[in-house]
Amino acid sequence: MSAVANFLNIKHLYNRAGFGISYRELQNLSRTNLDKVVNNLVNQAEKSDRLTLITNGEYRDSVLQRATIYAKRGELNDDQKMMRKDLIRMENEKSRDLNIAWVERMINTDSPFREKMTLFWHGHFACRSRVPFFAQQLNNIQREHGLGSFKKLLMEVSKSPAMLQYLSNQQNKKGKPNENFARELMELFTLGRGNYSEHDIKESARAFTGWSFDKDGEFVFRINQHDDDTKTFFGKTGDFDGEKIIDIILENPKTATFIATKVYKFFVNDNVNETNVNELATHFYNSKYDIASLMKKVFTAPWFYNEENVGNKIKSPAEFIVGLSSGFYVTYNRPQLLIQLQSSLGQYLFNPPNVAGWPGGRSWIDSSSLMLRMRIPSMVLNDGEIDFSGKADPEDEAIIALNRTTKQNTTKSYVNAKADWPKFLSTFPKDIKPLQLAQFILQPKLNDKISAMIANNKGLRSTAVEVTSMPEYQLC
Repeated sequence: MSAVANFLNIKHLYNRAGFGISYRELQNLSRTNLDKVVNNLVNQAEKSDRLTLITNGEYRDSVLQRATIYAKRGELNDDQKMMRKDLIRMENEKSRDLNIAWVERMINTDSPFREKMTLFWHGHFACRSRVPFFAQQLNNIQREHGLGSFKKLLMEVSKSPAMLQYLSNQQNKKGKPNENFARELMELFTLGRGNYSEHDIKESARAFTGWSFDKDGEFVFRINQHDDDTKTFFGKTGDFDGEKIIDIILENPKTATFIATKVYKFFVNDNVNETNVNELATHFYNSKYDIASLMKKVFTAPWFYNEENVGNKIKSPAEFIVGLSSGFYVTYNRPQLLIQLQSSLGQYLFNPPNVAGWPGGRSWIDSSSLMLRMRIPSMVLNDGEIDFSGKADPEDEAIIALNRTTKQNTTKSYVNAKADWPKFLSTFPKDIKPLQLAQFILQPKLNDKISAMIANNKGLRSTAVEVTSMPEYQLC
């Protein structure tokens, strides 16, 4: 492979497996064999780096406060109402801080692939939790097991308080089965719609009775609430519990195909190539659901670097915000702006629209969000004022309200951010030309119109701002 081809391939790799790469780092890596770069990227990401914003002690304090508020049955008195209001405000603030902590982690990480995989699983196992400690727990499960065994990841997610609460498994008891978790487990997390029956859902729900969590936020199996009678699931009969149900689901190769398809759409192309997906699914199944092995297979496949798979994917709001911020070493002196950006662009992390997650693809862009996306770079990089016109999810209003200075909806926001231009420009050769800079920043190939526009620029800084404000910058 030529040096130029290796340079472009590694650039593509880091745009998909991470959020971009600096020119200097790319130049250094381009001297290394591509397979070795992939191995190093994946191996580095396998080391977990947990979020620790919310401590066990803080969570236990909130549990005690809630117990005090609801100690007596009946209508709350004025003091209890005030305590409840303060508790909700505190939890909303913690949820906001957790969101910002993760975005800033993605911006400043030394292991972008770890964060990208966490982002992938965050959308796959979509979950809302009003308890910030539970949300942090689930995020850490996804980052800790996101490149390990899919069976282990699936088991830990299924036992997490956030998911047990979100999908109502706390109410799933012997004699009164709740089918919510059992249905989503198969439809959205493993097999996909059409690969199971209503009977399978009912029997699976019975197997998951008794799965719960205690006051410390730890999984607990309540045997007195478990239906231990015989069940028939996927044609097999036995005294199945939840773990056995998951084992049977993983025995079905359609699970490997479903996950491989989701991975392909997220990392390769929204338009699925069945041959490529089948190749990945077979490898994934034969590896006993080794996620790291699957991702190495993706990133070392020749078709991953084919022209039709480069510069063709619309960046999610998270990818757009993180890529811009990390690429230009942006410091947000008012980090709440990161909340506003997510809300206005339609991807409020930790708050997916539903259990199916964000649709992705072309749904990220409409006429108003594209115009906002094109304005954001010049505002952030030049510390300007942003006009927000996006609509917040009603569920997010409580958190967003914390960032408002008046009771009225704020439409303008002073960015108060600083791009480190000297650091950014120092990563490039001193003799680099504006056209070369544009070619590096953009993933799609430059057309004649863009080339003509850039040719009139005299400075690298103005070129960078102009290029990041183009529609083509929305593609990776």
